[in-house]
Amino acid sequence: AEAGRKPERTGATLRDSGGVETLTSNTVLGVRLYSALYPSWGPVCLLLRSFASCSGNPASCCTMPQLGLLHGRAWAVLFGQLRRPPGAVCIGAVHSHSQVAEAALATQLKPHQEKSNFIIKTPKGTRDLNPQQMVVREKIIDMVVSCFKRHGAKGLDTPAFELKEMLTEKYGEDSGLIYDLKDQGGELLSLRYDLTVPFARYLAMNKVKKMKRYHVGNVWRRESPTIVQGRYREFCQCDFDIAGQFDPMIPDAECLKIMCEILSGLQLGDFLIKVNDRRILDGIFAVCGVPESKFHAICSSVDKLDKMSWKDVRHEMVAKKGLAAEIADRIGDYVQCHGGVSLVEQMFQDPRLSQNKQALEGLGDLKLLFEYLTLFGIAEKISFDLSLARGLDYYTGVIYEAVLLQTPAHAEEEPLNVGSVAAGGRYDGLVGMFDPKGHKVPCVGLSIGVERIFSIVEQRMKTFGENIRTTETQVFVATPQKNFLQERLKLIAELWDAGIKAELMYKNNPKLLTQLHYCENMGIPLVVIIGEQELKEGVIKLRSVASREEVSGGRQK
Repeated sequence: AEAGRKPERTGATLRDSGGVETLTSNTVLGVRLYSALYPSWGPVCLLLRSFASCSGNPASCCTMPQLGLLHGRAWAVLFGQLRRPPGAVCIGAVHSHSQVAEAALATQLKPHQEKSNFIIKTPKGTRDLNPQQMVVREKIIDMVVSCFKRHGAKGLDTPAFELKEMLTEKYGEDSGLIYDLKDQGGELLSLRYDLTVPFARYLAMNKVKKMKRYHVGNVWRRESPTIVQGRYREFCQCDFDIAGQFDPMIPDAECLKIMCEILSGLQLGDFLIKVNDRRILDGIFAVCGVPESKFHAICSSVDKLDKMSWKDVRHEMVAKKGLAAEIADRIGDYVQCHGGVSLVEQMFQDPRLSQNKQALEGLGDLKLLFEYLTLFGIAEKISFDLSLARGLDYYTGVIYEAVLLQTPAHAEEEPLNVGSVAAGGRYDGLVGMFDPKGHKVPCVGLSIGVERIFSIVEQRMKTFGENIRTTETQVFVATPQKNFLQERLKLIAELWDAGIKAELMYKNNPKLLTQLHYCENMGIPLVVIIGEQELKEGVIKLRSVASREEVSGGRQK
């Protein structure tokens, strides 16, 4: 029955205003019996069982997701089959199923035709990249990957989705941003939230104890996107990680060196890398009187200091997370401090913090880290910032985050606040969470935020009106005469076989002016011209698109 008709109950059946009888839930047993006795009637029985499960409500059945909206004609075909003798049903099964499918399909298509206000768009928090954008994006990624390779990293890839249990309890309050998937195979799956947890799973699963790897891939987060600032629900990350037991702070210093090399090479403007240690933060919480059960929750609040004022963060700690006001004030005395290696020395002398073993370990490692950073020549780019928290639960030691300063690289540019463009830290316990025996593999790494960097580069392109070549074509094969398609095809085949990037126009007899205009529009630097005269003399004519100079040369067979 159509959803718009109101059914009238008549005994064990429902009769709609069009006179078509429908089955109530009392027929479920009978339908199942028919299905068992006559397998070829399966599709019809499936529809009847679904209808009957609606307790005789045709309106709800007609809009069930698994059936779609079925027109009265489709139901008429079904119940016409029901009234036939069983043998007749089996003989005409294939034809009947076709009728049902045809009627259902026609009805499903009809609503789409009526949606005149239907808007074609990408899902929220995602976007298409046009050819110009793809060129810029590929250049960014190529530069990042070349730096990773320069430091000896090997490539790795993992699935876009993982078992849900692999991702749970790894991201703290951000776990609610994970995309869950419906799977037909009985597994509970989720799209990967980052590239770090899948890497740790890979190490544990393959019993790898040492590895220096890079990974470029998309990740997904169910957060509110801010497109202008380069924040999306689907975005690309470029990760570099060092796994293995090594002497303290040497791998960590190399990660910070890599971040400096990449950000300097991309010429995004001045930047600063904030550094802290989760052990120092936990020590601060302990000496200030925060209950250990609230460490992660308070750490998550502190992590918002780059987006919120201390007043707002303090209010969240007290009003929403139940922290005593005097404890929050003591935390504020610490987390609003930032400086260089001198601040590390100052914290060593702090009467409360110097009594905490965990904090002293973190301060000792940071002091050593600054020594290595000085040797690398990047200490002036690093700031010891006690407000840096990195809300992810798996960090255990040094953490860092790179931010662009508000001064743009060029005076004509508007400053664009995109937040952090790179971040990372040490996570010594994550691999052990996947290992059945709890064996740990110390790890440290970094992640480059490609989308945020791209948003800055894209704004610069708009500011300066830069033109981007979308192809790498070196030569265009052209002719000024008709009936030269075969010669053009032979010539371009020779160019392709020689490894030369070449194009031609897909017409039998294109005009020479049209071909030259195409080269100018696409930025193709050279044109190879072949005509009757060139063919007769066994030469080709090479034309520079920019200068319009032409030279002739011999054509080697």
